[in-house]
Amino acid sequence: MMRRIVATSLFALLASSAALADHPFILPSNTSLAGDDNVVTFDAAASDHVFFFDHRPVQLASITVTKPDGSTGETYNGMQGRFRSVFDLKLDQQGTWKVASQQSTITGTFKQNGEERRVGPARGGRPAGGGERGAADGPGGGEQPRTGGDAAVANPEGGPRRQPPVAFENVPADATDIHLTERVSKIETFVTQGAPTATVFKPTGKGLELDPITHPNAVVAGETARFRFLIDGKPAAGLKISVIPGGDRYRDDVGEMALTTGADGVVAIRWPAAGMYWLGAEAEDSKPSEKRAENRQMSYAATFEVMTP
Repeated sequence: MMRRIVATSLFALLASSAALADHPFILPSNTSLAGDDNVVTFDAAASDHVFFFDHRPVQLASITVTKPDGSTGETYNGMQGRFRSVFDLKLDQQGTWKVASQQSTITGTFKQNGEERRVGPARGGRPAGGGERGAADGPGGGEQPRTGGDAAVANPEGGPRRQPPVAFENVPADATDIHLTERVSKIETFVTQGAPTATVFKPTGKGLELDPITHPNAVVAGETARFRFLIDGKPAAGLKISVIPGGDRYRDDVGEMALTTGADGVVAIRWPAAGMYWLGAEAEDSKPSEKRAENRQMSYAATFEVMTP
């Protein structure tokens, strides 16, 4: 049976409400380097404007590094501030490196003794550790589910005070009317020292993934790049893709390119000018990995540096 994919236009919304949107990103200081033992510094945040620091940091603990040979790399000089995280990476191998953040959360509602409770992160919590299910509200983090016992909070819509959300792990056994959504978010960027390699692009077959045809560190202004997107290893047909050049805070026109993948999951992007670009996509289906969840929401974001011809 054909997979039911609802590719929602997360980023189509940006054209009309860019100032309110959330753009998670990992921004490298350089993406293509020659020589040996280079150091690249990164900013990681989720923001209203592309590559601007005005919302929240990506949790340092969620950052992972994959070396060109497939082994795990380490960052250093990490610092997590109010609006962004900063860290350095020493390139001790030739080839293409992947720097990423992935988090999975469960959100929704249930009833206990007739009272509806929410599942998921609570505003104002302490910074969460990265990568753990339910530990943070998406890649930006900075919010954490409470573990029960907290006082009720004011209802902004008036009426009775609301009970705080509970962590997914703490949904009681006698809960009824359970409605849960699995949310999986992924942020990536790529850096090449020397000749480009492809080891870091090997798909895992899980969730929404980029399977590039054009190497991400070989994109050039005026040329067309082709990227394939997969969901659980199969082509993500009809996926809405948004591409926005950096600096949208300083222009009236966001400059968004709203694109759609074909039946083969491939999207073609013709880069209008050199610079840093943000790419985002989002999809939803009814195949969560968590059995108690009803659906799965997947988001993907990546940073590309487009070079001059």
